[in-house]
Amino acid sequence: MNATANTLTPTRPLAWCLHLLIVGLLALAAGRALADSRPHAGLIVAAAAACALVYAAGPLLPRVSRSRRAAALWLAAVGAVWLLLLTLSADGVWLAFPLYFLQLHLLPRRAGLVAVVTTAAAAIVGFAAHQGSFSAAVVIGPALGAAVAVAVVWGYQALYRESEQRRRLIEELTATRADLAQVQHTAGVLAERERLAREIHDTIAQGLSSIQLLLRAAERALPHAPENAVRYVGQARQAAVDNLAEARRFVAALTPPALEGTTLTDALKRLCATTSTRHPLTARFHLTGDPVSLPTAHEVALLRVAQSALTNTVRHAHATTADVTLSYLGDHIVIEIVDDGTGFDPGQLPVPDPESGGFGLNAMRARVHALGGTLAIESAAGHGTALAAQLPLPQPAETKSEARR
Repeated sequence: MNATANTLTPTRPLAWCLHLLIVGLLALAAGRALADSRPHAGLIVAAAAACALVYAAGPLLPRVSRSRRAAALWLAAVGAVWLLLLTLSADGVWLAFPLYFLQLHLLPRRAGLVAVVTTAAAAIVGFAAHQGSFSAAVVIGPALGAAVAVAVVWGYQALYRESEQRRRLIEELTATRADLAQVQHTAGVLAERERLAREIHDTIAQGLSSIQLLLRAAERALPHAPENAVRYVGQARQAAVDNLAEARRFVAALTPPALEGTTLTDALKRLCATTSTRHPLTARFHLTGDPVSLPTAHEVALLRVAQSALTNTVRHAHATTADVTLSYLGDHIVIEIVDDGTGFDPGQLPVPDPESGGFGLNAMRARVHALGGTLAIESAAGHGTALAAQLPLPQPAETKSEARR
């Protein structure tokens, strides 16, 4: 029966105790009838045996164990035989107590309570009839037993429901934690991929592009000006060395070599000087305001923005000059790169293509936004390009904490 599966199975030892109690009380009623040579002793023994057989049939019949209706019919049969025994012997009143538990376990809450009250009333009436009188003592026993049974069974059912709710809650929390761990792992993998993509674009891709331009210049100069070709090849070799160092550093997530042992201002000056030396572009650096200590993440982002912007200027703008300005403006810092190139329409940027590049602006914007900053671009065909990245300056305590890391 469903009710039995829900209530008696989790407490199998208690169920066996209940079985033994009923068998013991039936044996007691039959034994006392025989020992005292009571009238109708044979009928009492037969009624006790019949009650035992009907009771034993319940757990053995598969239909009773699966159907609440069948369980109710079984209880009715047990109750009917019990009433017969109660009519024949006053000792039958003691069976009311285990019957309370059966009715409360196997019947719905309201029906179980009605059955318990009916059983208690039958026990009181039967016991009073055998005693030949009706008194408070006759009522107290069955009524108190019924109250105790209701309190015990309903209390157990409440605890069982609470335990099931906690079990389901724990399972949901466990599943949620597993899902959260998976989401965090996926987010970490995606963040690392994004970091590698930005670093590859800002280091390896730009370095290889610079080497390619230098080798093309060497190829063009080779027939007529071998000394210039040698100079271009030397610059390409140095660019390869620098690019290899950058690649090793970003794989290890360390500070870029350009910032190692120096300041952001010096790194940007050196970047402008190197760009002017290697390419037909005059890059000038300007500083505004008083420099302050910055977290490494801010310095790396500003340096990468300048590197990427100058690379785009060299490759696409056909500019002759570019001005890089680093400005410390109170609560924020701005880096601006302005060139006099051909310009473009910022609203019609090409879709990023892994084969041809085009990741520069997206990578710059992602770097700046990750630090709470903004990236602005102003350009028009034939009027050059101005790019400005603005980052909020961290509080002094944050800067010191970052520096200690």
